[in-house]
Amino acid sequence: MKRLSLIAVFAVSLVLYTAGSAGAADDSKVKSATEQLTGGAVDTATGLGHTVSEGAKYSGEKLKEAGQAAEPPAKTAWGNARAAAVGVGHTVKSFFTSLFSR
Repeated sequence: MKRLSLIAVFAVSLVLYTAGSAGAADDSKVKSATEQLTGGAVDTATGLGHTVSEGAKYSGEKLKEAGQAAEPPAKTAWGNARAAAVGVGHTVKSFFTSLFSR
């Protein structure tokens, strides 16, 4: 019983820490699952399971948002054509430089 209480305290503190540092993601499911934990000793295991499950989903959403924010912007057709032209220009320049430097 002491071990279950320790796990519950750890899970609640982990969820509260994750929810406190969050921004745009919806954490209402995590909060409702955390409230189930405090409902009673009989529902503790169920509440703990829901808390861990919803906390994992919430953390996944946060990681997904962070990954999308870190993506580089997509290039336009003109940006791709310009990059190719610049690359060809450097290749031609280096070819003639090496040809006439001998």
